[in-house]
Amino acid sequence: MSRPTTGSEPDPWRAPVIVAQIPDTGLHRQLKASAAERQAMAEVAGLREILSAEADFDVVPRSGGRVQVTGTVRATVGQTCVVTLDPIESEIEEEVDLMFAPEAEARRLADLIEEGQDDEAPPEVADPPEAIVGGIIDLGRLATDALFLAIDPYPRKEGAVFEAEVTAPDPEDHPFAALKALQDNKKDR
Repeated sequence: MSRPTTGSEPDPWRAPVIVAQIPDTGLHRQLKASAAERQAMAEVAGLREILSAEADFDVVPRSGGRVQVTGTVRATVGQTCVVTLDPIESEIEEEVDLMFAPEAEARRLADLIEEGQDDEAPPEVADPPEAIVGGIIDLGRLATDALFLAIDPYPRKEGAVFEAEVTAPDPEDHPFAALKALQDNKKDR
């Protein structure tokens, strides 16, 4: 997943899970972003504010060192209506279902899928898996990415409709009006 960052700022919402410490039965994590994390996320996303952000994730180990993360990210974000410029709040609920794999495995599967030779990719993996970097999966970053991808870039206040001002063209106001005036002057002589 990509997100709108400049590459230099740190992840605003962190919740790392050490893959080696995930039990065979998996684990469940409930996350709730603090006020400071929500403010930092809003700045990165270019939002007026993020009023709430929370996530529920199930993290389950799979074969071959893979880890599947499923869950839901919910948030209330403060935006500005693109029609009326009024402040509005948008509710977001985004489902997450991602497979993670060790870095080398993720790169190998991504290359195979890109080349169209995805015969070796497990059937449950349609997209290449995300890489497990440094033995850690950051659920906060995952929640942030899901939230950013779900934000409506052109939010509208309910019932707001953009209506362009339509005016009837003046028949004397067209590109050839000056030529017509010259021609009319020539006829009058």
